[in-house]
Amino acid sequence: MRMADDTPDIVRATTDPLGALRAGLRYGSIGLVLLTVLGLAVWVPVAGKPGLWGVLVGAAVGGGFILVTIVVVLCTAHLPPTTSLYIIMGSWFLKMVAVIVLTGLIKNMGFYDKGALVSMLVGAIVVVLGAEFYGVLRTRVPYVDEVPGK
Repeated sequence: MRMADDTPDIVRATTDPLGALRAGLRYGSIGLVLLTVLGLAVWVPVAGKPGLWGVLVGAAVGGGFILVTIVVVLCTAHLPPTTSLYIIMGSWFLKMVAVIVLTGLIKNMGFYDKGALVSMLVGAIVVVLGAEFYGVLRTRVPYVDEVPGK
């Protein structure tokens, strides 16, 4: 939607349709970093180096899976809807394949603590989704049906 040249600056400055997604990405990233630091503080003393790797892999897989979706949506927001849909669905497929391959590769390896990985995986999903939801709710994007005076 293109605005007329005489649109007031206040309307132009506050009508970012992607603002909620950007806020969700920002809050989700912050939540993931904070959870990772907390996970490291808990699991490294408990499990040592395997705890470190479990936390890092769990946070990367759990949080990265969700955050990549927002990045893809932001990157495809200005494309035609069908193209955007194809890219988003393709990214979901690639992420699913990546998770399956990764879990298959590390299943029998002993370099990570399974408790740390699972707790961080679940925690990252919950925290990142919750933080994104909070970010979206806090963003105020006005709905403009038509410009006054037109």
